[in-house]
Amino acid sequence: MSKKTPFFVTTAISYVNGKPHLGHAYEVILTDVMARFKRLDGYDVMFLTGTDEHGEKVAKTAEKNNMTPQEFADMNAGYFKDMAKTLGISNDDFIRTTEPRHYAASQGIWEKLKEKGDIYLGKYEGWYSVREEGYFGEDELTTDPATGKKLTPNGTEVEWVEEPSYFFKLSKYTDFLLDYYKAHPEFIQPTVRANEIISFVKQEGGLKDLSVSRHKSRLTWGIPVPGEPDHVMYVWLDALTNYITAIGYPDEKSESFKKFWPADYHVIGKDITRFHTIYWPAFLEAAGLPLPKQVFAHGFINVQGAKMSKSVGNVLSPDGLVQTYGLDATRYFLMREIPHGQDGNFSHEQAVQRINADLANGLGNLAQRTLSMIHKNCGEKIPEPGELEIEDKVLLEHAYDRLIDDAARKNADAFAFHNVLASIWKVISACDVYIDQQAPWKLKKENPKRMETVLYVIAEAVRCIAIAVQPVVPTSANKLLDQLSVSEERRTFAHISKEFALRPGKAIDKPEGVFPRIVENEEAAE
Repeated sequence: MSKKTPFFVTTAISYVNGKPHLGHAYEVILTDVMARFKRLDGYDVMFLTGTDEHGEKVAKTAEKNNMTPQEFADMNAGYFKDMAKTLGISNDDFIRTTEPRHYAASQGIWEKLKEKGDIYLGKYEGWYSVREEGYFGEDELTTDPATGKKLTPNGTEVEWVEEPSYFFKLSKYTDFLLDYYKAHPEFIQPTVRANEIISFVKQEGGLKDLSVSRHKSRLTWGIPVPGEPDHVMYVWLDALTNYITAIGYPDEKSESFKKFWPADYHVIGKDITRFHTIYWPAFLEAAGLPLPKQVFAHGFINVQGAKMSKSVGNVLSPDGLVQTYGLDATRYFLMREIPHGQDGNFSHEQAVQRINADLANGLGNLAQRTLSMIHKNCGEKIPEPGELEIEDKVLLEHAYDRLIDDAARKNADAFAFHNVLASIWKVISACDVYIDQQAPWKLKKENPKRMETVLYVIAEAVRCIAIAVQPVVPTSANKLLDQLSVSEERRTFAHISKEFALRPGKAIDKPEGVFPRIVENEEAAE
């Protein structure tokens, strides 16, 4: 039985109303980097992603495409599964809300809320956004001067709806939520999102009860309400439950549920923060279940497409990103350029500059020239180092102590992977300074034994760096470790130490470049 600390992280499930885009790619890569980081740091990780497939929007779009909702959901869920493969995502499960296990979980939590006395039948009248699958108060809406239609804060149209509906007593949980936010300031991150949510919950009169069903006269595409053939569940009660479906709910005694719930992180877009930090904790509290430890709401990516290329639309799809920049280069750019929880910018020029500078000319060049010199001048084997000088010891201390330290772990826990990478690249820069100062190409003639020591020190630093960058550039990092003949069982963060240093005399193959430089052709530069 595993003695590792359990760690459960999820993305939001993607709505199947369209194909994956850059925003989906960013969220699933960000979450994948966290999952890989924790696995390498010795945790027993459960990483969940998936698709949200019910609701009015899916039903209407399917009808426009002359498909049944299930056919449409099957088709688009396939695109999201393909995206996970394309982006090298290491998810342990892929949940679809049309699966039988999810019907059982959703109906199970409904029964819990009903048993608590928190669900009642009433009549709904109000403004509803089909696009956002949510209700909005009059005070939240603005009027489009061009069309006269009312719009949500996110700019989507609303329509007036009147229908019989089951309600959840959300108003009952106003004080509970405010007290919880105060007692657990880490629950909503970044802090700016928490402030927005607290302000909303504190609105005059507190929270209003929430419609949690749709009458079948208006919508049939949803999970049936238990014992109520005329109603299907409101999509957010259905969708949010996916997080516990995947670990065995409604069987709260199952090993996976006891092991992994509550989740450590829900990673979501900032536009769905309200659903995850108001509705979800209220549902869970009503069902007698613990709340997730943190909801991390990342920002959006703004695309500045001047000079992007003529196929700008293609570049912004996950497939297009990988075809244009390469898989690991895409992952690196998004993690390095998008700051913690904030909106980020994407431009083709920015991507090429960052990828070439940091990967091709940075880590790639350092590893390639070091391993090439070893292969050519040290008998195709890891050299035997002589007595270490102060410069050698300082560089190795940097490699052992500054790549994955307490600061790196703290940054990772805050999803500040741009800071983790910045610290790693400081060690790479230190390697570049060291190799230029030591000049092993000169030592080849002047002091061959010293050359071997210098090359060994750099190779050992590259080993540590390659282990450290695995969460972000897993394929390339493992190619580097293969070239250094590092065994697969010695590639966790615990192996970044002197105890697991490269063994002199170990044969290495002729090295190959791992990070190709992106060369602009005329069409892309026009």
